[in-house]
Amino acid sequence: MLDDFVEQPILRTDSLTKRVNTGNEQLTILQDINLEVNAGEAVAIVGASGSGKSTLLGLLAGLDLPTIGKVHLDNIDIFTLDEDSRAALRGRILGFVFQSFQLLPALTAIENVMLPLELTAASDIEAVARRLLDRVGLEKRLHHYPKQLSGGEQQRVAIARAFATDPKLLLADEPTGNLDSATGIQIIELMFELNREHGTTLVLVTHDEALSRRCSRQIRLADGKLVQ
Repeated sequence: MLDDFVEQPILRTDSLTKRVNTGNEQLTILQDINLEVNAGEAVAIVGASGSGKSTLLGLLAGLDLPTIGKVHLDNIDIFTLDEDSRAALRGRILGFVFQSFQLLPALTAIENVMLPLELTAASDIEAVARRLLDRVGLEKRLHHYPKQLSGGEQQRVAIARAFATDPKLLLADEPTGNLDSATGIQIIELMFELNREHGTTLVLVTHDEALSRRCSRQIRLADGKLVQ
């Protein structure tokens, strides 16, 4: 019955913990992280440097392995999958925006945006990439290489690439961290405009108060633990 249906969160962690060995001792980076993110939410992960924010984002994406605990992405326990299967799942469901842009220097703007599409069964990928670059205001920079673009323009390419596969979930690690404040504001507006248009769930690691205030919820980390 429809009344009995309960929507599953698009992202859920259970007792997620990460420890690393440092010489003769073990360092706990994250401890017992339990959280849920529902479809369509925009969530900011905030906290001081060294609190475990970027480590948490890497675990949520399955780019790193936890010491203990689980991550369910779109109701799939990702750490029951092998590395190739996790990569395939990321390709179907996730988009990424990094502080350092992570564009391939040997590819033009349009080729960088086309790259994730080439790993899917999408048709007319050049038209999709052109449309997204036009949407982020780079219709005249399609054939420029990253070194020929400003930091703000590179981040716009990275955002277009992240949205290219129409992901259910977008993860961003300090997306305005390498940008001046005015450019950062433009990038924030762009991300939330695309979020509204695509209905993508956002999980953002940020020190940017303006960005965190735009999110519907904040998750605060301190010393590797969730705090209220």
